[in-house]
Amino acid sequence: MSLESLHLDPAIVQKLSGVTTATLTTVLLKKGLRNVWIRGTQPLQPGQPRVVGRAFTLRFVPAREDLATPASWGSPISTRAAIEAMPAGCIAVVDAMGVTDAGIFGDILCARMQKRGVAGLVTDGVIRDMAGVLGTGLPVWCQGTAAPASVNGLTFVNWQEPIACGGVAVFPNDIVVVDTDGAVLIPADLLDAVVEAAVEQERLEGWIMNEVNNGAVLPGLYPPNEANKARYEAWAKTER
Repeated sequence: MSLESLHLDPAIVQKLSGVTTATLTTVLLKKGLRNVWIRGTQPLQPGQPRVVGRAFTLRFVPAREDLATPASWGSPISTRAAIEAMPAGCIAVVDAMGVTDAGIFGDILCARMQKRGVAGLVTDGVIRDMAGVLGTGLPVWCQGTAAPASVNGLTFVNWQEPIACGGVAVFPNDIVVVDTDGAVLIPADLLDAVVEAAVEQERLEGWIMNEVNNGAVLPGLYPPNEANKARYEAWAKTER
């Protein structure tokens, strides 16, 4: 029923860990992708590290009274079963339809995810048991918290299938990068090209920032004209 979770090269993780989500949206825009920033995914607490991983998707639909019951938590198709299928290093990306009055996961589920080595949780919904979730150490990006359980407003239906999270189409094994600006999706087939361009863009913007701090004016610098491109390239050769 589920797609096989693919390994993500640690070298790719290391490179993307040095790239902001803001930079990634610019790189993806240049490649024609505008709808890649997942709405409603803000860090649960300040200071969460940037996290990179392949998407492990979960999907909820609206609550239906005969299905969304506490008894459903013991079903073979449940959030509990989905967590046991999550590989270490993945990012759980959960389509909660933007519902903000039913917490999809609480402290116990997040603790189990943390024990399994899940890198983080991203959802356009909310979590519950906030104090306990924070205590698990699992990095979470969401819309906040709500005391009621998921079944008050949602029915869990599947994992590892295409979802819509925060208005973005997310497929299993796409790459997700999350930081203080939220979550950005990189389509799996574009990964290598995006990583190369993003690392170079970060290097360029670091050089531009240094020039600004030294008093340079922006016209002709950001974006750089031919003269400044030549200056940057000369500098970059000494840094590579």
